[in-house]
Amino acid sequence: MRILGIDPGSRVTGFGVIDTDGSRHALVTHGVVRTAVTRSFPEKLKTIHQGILDVMDDCGPDEMVVESLFFATNVKSALKLGHVRGVALLAGVERALPVHEYSPLEVKQSVVGYGRADKHQVQKMVAVLLALDAPPDPHDAADALALALCHANQMRFHAKVRTSS
Repeated sequence: MRILGIDPGSRVTGFGVIDTDGSRHALVTHGVVRTAVTRSFPEKLKTIHQGILDVMDDCGPDEMVVESLFFATNVKSALKLGHVRGVALLAGVERALPVHEYSPLEVKQSVVGYGRADKHQVQKMVAVLLALDAPPDPHDAADALALALCHANQMRFHAKVRTSS
């Protein structure tokens, strides 16, 4: 199965694509969609939406995972992030993909084993799980790969529960 992870951000949106059989995972690609500081917010949303569609068209994922909203002290930032999540979710629906969401805490617990892990710990563990020579960079792409790995772990867990019932 091919899973696309999306770490939404209005300036930098990370993406990561993995292939998995449930226990072994392989990197397909990772990177970021960057928006120009000089662009209006609606233009940034268009750039992010098109960038995600381009990744989908290039990689052909079977499922998509997007980081869910978390508590934010800055309301303006939270609203912007919500808009970016919206265009990411729209891209998934436009390509008829099953779309899943996990919180940052769930992702860190699943991938690192500790819900308060920092960005460097996530990057290092993603590198270990995908047998990479170096941690994926930038951290936005590593976070997107961590989302995809979290979903792969959740799918494996649910498959085990179904077979043991």
